[in-house]
Amino acid sequence: MLAIVLLAAGLFFVIGGGRLITLGGSWYFLIAGIAILAAAVQIARGRVSGAVIFGLTFVGTVLWSLAEVGLDYWGLVSRLLALTVGTGVVALSAPLMRAGGRGVRARWPVAAGIVLLLLGAVGFASMFRPHPTVTAEAPAASRVPVEPGTEQKDWAHYGNDAGSNRFAALDQINTGNVQDLRVAWTYHTGDIPISNGSGAEDQLTPLQIGDRVFLCTPKNNVIALDADTGEQIWRHDVNASVGGVWERCRGLAYFDINAPLAQPSVPGSTPVPPATLPAGATCERRILMNSIDARLFAFDADTGESCGEFGTGGVVDLKDGIGEVANPAYYTQTSAPTVAGTTVVVGGRIADNVQVDMPGGVMRGFDVITGQLRWSFDPGTEDPNRILSPGEHYARSTPNVWAGMSYDPAMNTVFMPVGSPSVDLWGATRSALDLTYGASVLAVDATTGQRKWVYQTVHNDLWDFDVPMAPTLLDFPKADGSTVPALVVGTKAGQIFVLDRLTGQPLTRVEERPVRPGTIPDEPYAPTQPFSVGMPQIGAETLTEADMWGATPFDQLICRIQFRQMRYDGLFTVPDTDLSLSFPGSLGGMNWGGISADPHSHVIFVNDMRLGLWIQMYPQEPQAGLSDGGEAPNAGMGLVPLGGTPYAVVKNRFLSPLGIPCQKPPFGTMTAIDLKTQQILWQVPVGTVEDTGPLGIRMGLPIPIGLPTLGGSLATQGGLLFFAGTQDYYLRAFDMATGKEIWKERLPVGSQGGPMTYQSPRTGKQYVVISAGGARQSPDRGDYVIAYALPD
Repeated sequence: MLAIVLLAAGLFFVIGGGRLITLGGSWYFLIAGIAILAAAVQIARGRVSGAVIFGLTFVGTVLWSLAEVGLDYWGLVSRLLALTVGTGVVALSAPLMRAGGRGVRARWPVAAGIVLLLLGAVGFASMFRPHPTVTAEAPAASRVPVEPGTEQKDWAHYGNDAGSNRFAALDQINTGNVQDLRVAWTYHTGDIPISNGSGAEDQLTPLQIGDRVFLCTPKNNVIALDADTGEQIWRHDVNASVGGVWERCRGLAYFDINAPLAQPSVPGSTPVPPATLPAGATCERRILMNSIDARLFAFDADTGESCGEFGTGGVVDLKDGIGEVANPAYYTQTSAPTVAGTTVVVGGRIADNVQVDMPGGVMRGFDVITGQLRWSFDPGTEDPNRILSPGEHYARSTPNVWAGMSYDPAMNTVFMPVGSPSVDLWGATRSALDLTYGASVLAVDATTGQRKWVYQTVHNDLWDFDVPMAPTLLDFPKADGSTVPALVVGTKAGQIFVLDRLTGQPLTRVEERPVRPGTIPDEPYAPTQPFSVGMPQIGAETLTEADMWGATPFDQLICRIQFRQMRYDGLFTVPDTDLSLSFPGSLGGMNWGGISADPHSHVIFVNDMRLGLWIQMYPQEPQAGLSDGGEAPNAGMGLVPLGGTPYAVVKNRFLSPLGIPCQKPPFGTMTAIDLKTQQILWQVPVGTVEDTGPLGIRMGLPIPIGLPTLGGSLATQGGLLFFAGTQDYYLRAFDMATGKEIWKERLPVGSQGGPMTYQSPRTGKQYVVISAGGARQSPDRGDYVIAYALPD
């Protein structure tokens, strides 16, 4: 029996290893396979020489592994764990064999076998504790107590403040007592997001104003809850739909006409226009929401009724001026609107990789009281603020802003993360303006919409490497101890850019490096691309064959073969008609969850995913049907036509036969970066395989390998970093100083939401709230909003 198993393993290694060598890969698998076959033959003959040959193969494997990956934990586990156990079994079987016609003494082989099996057990057990990529050498920051009177009053914006820093000046819940957190209340929205990877998902970060919490659901139903009890105060059902494709509501916006109106302090800034309610109007405090079916709503925050003076009956149709929308899922709103002074600013999601002729990505600012259009910024025209004549529409297929935005009241400026024009993978028809605004950060005047500056993070983006998040506004520390107003933004390409808010120029080093072009006719390939080398690049390293990984040596070998079969030039490997690898793929890198920042220590916290995609373009068949506007093309739905181009594309995740990412773990991390030194302070894997596993089978094993993350984090002055956007069903709290997980609570389903926190003005109690509707790769779905607090 043992010989048969070894014979099968040896044949697999010989055949696969031979193929790998023909592709220019490692000779180890062929050599090891021949040795294992020899061992199998001798063991089948009952000769102890078979055990000796296998033992020498194990020793050689140990030496090869150390030479190839050094002391990298997950690299060694993949190469050695299975073989350690196998060698132990062979050693225990040695007494059944003969040496020169004589039996073998049992003592030493049995002892060796027991030791090896114990080592295998220790190796397996070690998988259940985290293995940080970067361990904190010293605490990243010391806690700064919240001074009385300076504590946060409201969570009034999607990213907490207008600058999207996702930091809360609250410390009632802190590193010393977080282990006592308990569920305070649970609310069911009644809107369960159903998705096959391209449908509805819950990605909400709630708002809190005073004693109320405000929610929106994937169908754009808006709900107000009591902040202390979770009881429903009002509900306004919109039940928006675009056919079940990519439906979500990430957040809301808030405006209070009675709040002091901040005027800019930076010289030369445009004043903020006053806001005046029409006679008889009652919506002094209003909740604003843009919907998946491209409408902008205003609701009375006190009653949930529509604000009648806003647009038409409380609604503005965002499809006005857009032109033809062949499928309602092609032009949607998924991220929260941005209140900038008295202007509410919206962008719009244009479905990826459908066709060249798509709605444009115009950004618009509306009067927060009346809903009247104040300005538009059309990135497809030379005069982006030009007012349309009757019957005109904005330029088609232009770069769009689908993620959230940030606002600086001191400059009266909105900072926009810009994506790429349609289609993502083919740029032969892109205009000079497309090549200017695609994959950039754009700063515009909040009152007039006039451009202040634009900074591009990818030239002629052919990878869907959007700027996917609202920039985080902060004060960047200089070497002399002073600070400069800055923004920090992460990209799907794993790059982090730090830009001067006034000029848009980088404050850390960015290099233009040459990249290889492809062979697509008429494609204006960029000869160079920007690399933000002055900041850490997260999960954007250039892979090698040695980085290929597997739960066993067998699927690792298959991943090596697949890797060698693909063209791969590093980060900016262009798609072409041959098979190529994009890493990180268009899912990220970083994504819409954004960055959280501790302003006291000048530390930012970044979560990421590391999931490569293989891509191949084919000649397009006549009369080929178009995509429905979802994101399933990134998940392997077969040949997807790129309408209006000569090509269709096949994209799929770079996974082993067991459904595990082919590159070494971690596949998702949380990273703390010191802005003073621009160095990583700690980096830890986030997420376990408890609720997922090979072939999609739920393993039930809390192995913290680190899985792709999707969602935002929350930093607090209590020294805590909360995060829930993992593939397992937990809300976690990390010590901001060390990255150590110090608390976690099981959720009924996974979450893609952003945790938020507030202190009740009525009871003084601090709550942490998370929306849980289901993790991206999980079939389990729900409609939970859960608040946690310390016991009374």
